[in-house]
This record gives sequence, C-alpha cells and structure tokens, in this order.
Amino acid sequence: AAAGLCPCRALLGGRRGALRALVRPARGLAAAKETHFGFQTVSEEEKGEKVYQVFENVAKKYDIMNDSMSLGIHRVWKDVLVHKMNPSPGTLLLDVAGGTGDIAFRFINYVRSIRERQLQQKLKHHQNLSWQEIADSYQKEAVKPLGDSQVVVCDINKEMLKVGRQKAQHLGYSEGLSWVVGNAEELPFDDDKFDVYTIAFGIRNVTHIDMALQEAYRVLKPGGRFLCLEFSQVTNPLLSRLYDLYSFQIIPVLGEIIAGDWKSYQYLVESIRRFPPQEEFKAMIEDAGFLKVDYQNLTSGIVAIHSGFKL
Repeated sequence: AAAGLCPCRALLGGRRGALRALVRPARGLAAAKETHFGFQTVSEEEKGEKVYQVFENVAKKYDIMNDSMSLGIHRVWKDVLVHKMNPSPGTLLLDVAGGTGDIAFRFINYVRSIRERQLQQKLKHHQNLSWQEIADSYQKEAVKPLGDSQVVVCDINKEMLKVGRQKAQHLGYSEGLSWVVGNAEELPFDDDKFDVYTIAFGIRNVTHIDMALQEAYRVLKPGGRFLCLEFSQVTNPLLSRLYDLYSFQIIPVLGEIIAGDWKSYQYLVESIRRFPPQEEFKAMIEDAGFLKVDYQNLTSGIVAIHSGFKL
C-alpha cells in the first residue's frame, strides 16, 4: 500500500545516498503538518494520539452514549446502512472503525435471515420431501448459517475492539466474525480482497481522509462497494439551529454525566462540524477512484450514507 502511495520510492531506492539529506528534511516537514482536532489546531501526529485517547476513554460507555445522544435513532441509521448494502450469502465485508460491532452484528443477522428465507423457499418447492430430509436441511443450515459470508471488524483502537469482542461473546456471535487491529489509512489487508467496505461514524476521525478512501478502494474487489455512514450537514435551517444548540449545550453534559468525560464529547461534536458537507465528501470519494457515487440524507441530513463502486 505504501509503495502505491509513493511512486517515487523506486527512484529514491537507486539514489538513496545522494538524496538522503533532502528526504529527511522533507519528512520532518511532513511530520510537522498541522490539522484540526475539533476546533483546535494540532500537528497530525498529535491528532492521531488525541483521537486514540478519546476512543480509549469512551469505549466502555460508547454504546450507551450513542443511545443517549441520538435518542436511539443511531440504531435506525445503522439498519438503513445494512439494508442499503443488501448483502447476499457469500459476501465478504470489511467494517472499518467498527470496534463495538454494531454493523458487523447487523450484517450477520441480515445474512442469516436471507439464508433462512432461501431454505424455506427451497423446501416449499419440494413438497414431497420426507421429515428426515427436511430435518437434514435445517441441520445443514445450523452448521453454516452464514454460508461463506464473513465480516472482518478493523479498528485502530484496541479498547474498542475489546468491547466489541465482549459484546459478540455475550450476544452469541462467533461464526464468520473476526477482529483486527488496523489503521484506516494503512489497512493490513491485500489488494482486491473484500466485496463491501463500510465505515460508520469513523471517517471524520481519520487524520488523512483521502488516504483512508484510497485504502478503501485498494482493498475492494473490482465491482466492490464502498459505504460510509457519517454525520453531515443538516438541510433544514430551523432543525440546524436546534441541532447546534443540542450538540454544544447538551451532548458534552451527557458525556460528563454518563461517561465522566466532557472533553471527549466536546471533541466529537466539534469534529462533526469540521467534516465536509455531502457534495464535498462525494467529490473526495470520486477523487479516490470510485464511480456511481451518490448519497442519501437521513433525518434531514444529520447523517448521510455515501455509496460508491470500484468498477
């Protein structure tokens, strides 16, 4: 992946000695680049550390805070994302920044329900099957309820993955599910590997969104689909004012009361305001190489689902 991002690597390899003095200062300048952490201006390296700390701090209360902040509506948004994906048995999904497993569990439920419907349709068309043949069919379904479908949850934060694993164990999810520590900007996977890439409420926390999009494109198979659920720009002016009031006056207070962490939720609110609006983010996805890019606003644009294909 790194070689793909730096086409000059081969050239530098042949002239390493002569250019070493030039390359080091350039790297130093790159490391010193500034970015935003909410409304603060920080170095890129500092942002990565601060974002990691935010999610390490909130991991144990992440789910209950999502319910409290959104009044439970985040569950509907995530359901819409998975229905829009419409995965079929055999789909290989990569869910990035999905530490607590919300998308992964929905994916598994969705594929299981499709497999169950397929089995019922099959049995309906064979009315003369014996009881034993029907029982055998259901037994095979019980052994492989997902068929060949798999979901890989990839998150940079170990604490978030720990919470996700605990939830999976508690809820009984095991087959077709794996957990990987990885950075969205440099994914630890081969090219052309996954059928679908999802990222829900994670891409705005990435330091280099363009690099994360390039990595999404790289790991998807030709014909693969990119889906991103993220907070966006509210389209209704009245709702926008109410949403701002709620975001800045209520959410940090909830963070303090429920999670004992005002600052992390102040950052999360600010990070939403710094994220590109729908059309701008659509252009970024197209710049990464995706085609047929579109988006669907939910709840008047409080969130949006962006979709694109690697064709």
